[in-house]
Amino acid sequence: MANVVLLVDMLRGFCEEGYPLYVGETIRRIIPRIRRLLEEEKAKGSHIIFLADSHDPDDKEFQMFPPHCIQGTEEAEIIPELREFADEVIPKTRFSGFYGTNLEERLRELNPDKIIVVGNCTDICVMHTVADARNRDYPVEVPAGCVATFDQEAHRFALQHMEKVLGAKVVGPPGEGTDVR
Repeated sequence: MANVVLLVDMLRGFCEEGYPLYVGETIRRIIPRIRRLLEEEKAKGSHIIFLADSHDPDDKEFQMFPPHCIQGTEEAEIIPELREFADEVIPKTRFSGFYGTNLEERLRELNPDKIIVVGNCTDICVMHTVADARNRDYPVEVPAGCVATFDQEAHRFALQHMEKVLGAKVVGPPGEGTDVR
């Protein structure tokens, strides 16, 4: 058995300027850290899965958020900096990578020692995916320096919630401190 790394919404629409839900500089800072983590995990034989927002043009989520990551558009693409690791991509339409996807079946097949969750938005899609993984009794690790969101207060709350309530292990990424909490 090995680890599974879940990359949540590392898409152009969240990670590049000019899109309605661009997270900002905090997302840009985590990209090299995620890249290092992926290189290390791949060398250990870990399985890497990208969870990717992929919405219909009339998705009900757009009642809460501006239209984003519409299927087939440039903003729904994996960012170029991480694309080489995207051997497996699971499209999703809701906050959790488990909702309406085959993620649960894939994890059952892979039977990981633990799941490492990184990416975008700490307080939304990352936290809901972590909650669903923990509800399925998977050990989950969240490298604090490999997640980002729009609001630093929400980021800190989500990290604490994932650790104290959901039972995920929040750690510093390789070579980085946990001061981002």
